[in-house]
Amino acid sequence: MNSVGRRCGWAESDPLLLAYHDAEWGVPSFDDRHLFELLTLEGAQAGLSWITILRKREGYRKAFAGFEPAAVARFRPERIARLLRNPDVVRHRGKLESVPANARAVLALRREGRPFADVLWKFSAGKPRRNAWKSPRDVPAETPESREMSRELRRLGFQFVGPTICYAFMQAVGMVNDHLVGCFRYRQVGR
Repeated sequence: MNSVGRRCGWAESDPLLLAYHDAEWGVPSFDDRHLFELLTLEGAQAGLSWITILRKREGYRKAFAGFEPAAVARFRPERIARLLRNPDVVRHRGKLESVPANARAVLALRREGRPFADVLWKFSAGKPRRNAWKSPRDVPAETPESREMSRELRRLGFQFVGPTICYAFMQAVGMVNDHLVGCFRYRQVGR
């Protein structure tokens, strides 16, 4: 136990995980730029550990223009080719190519007058869903809502948005409160 109380076990192995857990994970976000960033990072994480992505987060911010969709949407294949040599990001062609494609999809929504946040948050009825998991084994990898989100995002032109990625994203941006009930953050983010 630490000075703040118990926390989700996954956060205790590294100071970056601890800071992310204690300050960001599960906090409801409605900011389109932040949502775009976390969707990108969750896609990059597929098949890797979250700590790998957190260690590269600043590199991603630099490589992808602070996750400003209008700037990222202008990336061309030559820019992706350079990023494939950049050790500060996950050098996976499909993951890297998905970022400007997703930025263009965000911009298409804006042109339609649909904020990205509104499109995403409809999958949790516009407010956080508070789960009550007691053990990490209880937490699902995907849900009917994350499968529906995945289908809708793909229909809108997004890439690297499978149901497991979408559920991890929902957790990260506070659409669901998946802090374990014994974690001190469970009640804090549930307010």
